[in-house]
Amino acid sequence: MKMTRRDFLKSSLAGAVVAATAGALSACGESNSGDQGSSQKTLKLSHTLAEDHAVHIAMTAFAKAVEEATNGEVKIQIFANGTLGNEVDNIASMKAGTLDMAKVSAATLGNYYEKWNAMSVPYVFNNKDHFFKVMDSQVIEDLYMETAGDGYVGLTWLDSGSRSFYTKSTPIHTPADLKGLKIRTMDSQMAIDMMTALGGSSVPLGYGDIYNSLQTGVIDGAENNPTALRDHGEVAKFYSYDEHTIIPDIVLISTKAWNSLTEDQQKAIKKAAADMKEDYKVQWKAFEDEVIDRAVNEMGVTMVTDVDKQAFVDACASIYENVKKDSPDTYALIEAIRGIE
Repeated sequence: MKMTRRDFLKSSLAGAVVAATAGALSACGESNSGDQGSSQKTLKLSHTLAEDHAVHIAMTAFAKAVEEATNGEVKIQIFANGTLGNEVDNIASMKAGTLDMAKVSAATLGNYYEKWNAMSVPYVFNNKDHFFKVMDSQVIEDLYMETAGDGYVGLTWLDSGSRSFYTKSTPIHTPADLKGLKIRTMDSQMAIDMMTALGGSSVPLGYGDIYNSLQTGVIDGAENNPTALRDHGEVAKFYSYDEHTIIPDIVLISTKAWNSLTEDQQKAIKKAAADMKEDYKVQWKAFEDEVIDRAVNEMGVTMVTDVDKQAFVDACASIYENVKKDSPDTYALIEAIRGIE
């Protein structure tokens, strides 16, 4: 059984559900994002999370801010729960010009534009403060626009926490503890390479398959930020803070939709997106803290903090050498990230 909705989100949930319902009811209609002559544009925004997730609530506020800033000229319909497909589907739809906006992981983007894989390299960020500085830098602003010819550009990023290993019955203190364990990862070559370097076995699965796979022994654990414990804390009893990656979520808009907007509308959306990103930093921390508290006190999860992080850093060194050899453009971005202080 999944956890009940958090109390601190209840006041916002009603509005979020209304927005999602309105979007679903109009899903059969056309987006007029490509109609330059229209006085009003409705942009479809897709994500794969539930209506009570902090992401959906932040996006609901974002949609409201955009509508107000454009005097109703631009409206955003939000489709939650993967209603319009998973992240791979959403990127394909934006490339085809049939979806306007989506929230996807940078890890997923790396499968389409390899430089985004730099975000998934273990320990590329020194700490959370370094991560924030990098993501707000001109380096990332430039990266957003490099995929314009592929059908989409970046608007902003959202914190998605630090990813660590959580396991059914085995606490992880060093890479040696992963030997022989089957760990669910995202369907990302970088995640698979990381597990190989650390000595575990990668099992790419959809997020919705993790609970049953843990319960039945198909996998021994997974890796994600602590909020995954709200869904899996009943069957995974150890969360070990190795913090191997800090992979942001990226809010995208299709090139077709972006080019259909006036300059003033583009500025309004960029500002609303930037404001959402800043507000979400606070919301994410509150969300994460609430999940951890319930996982520990209601589910009996042990949060393992005595992790030899340097051992994990050392074990992942080979990944950098492989990227340098196989993906020089991505390695150049890694170097740029490391140069930001």
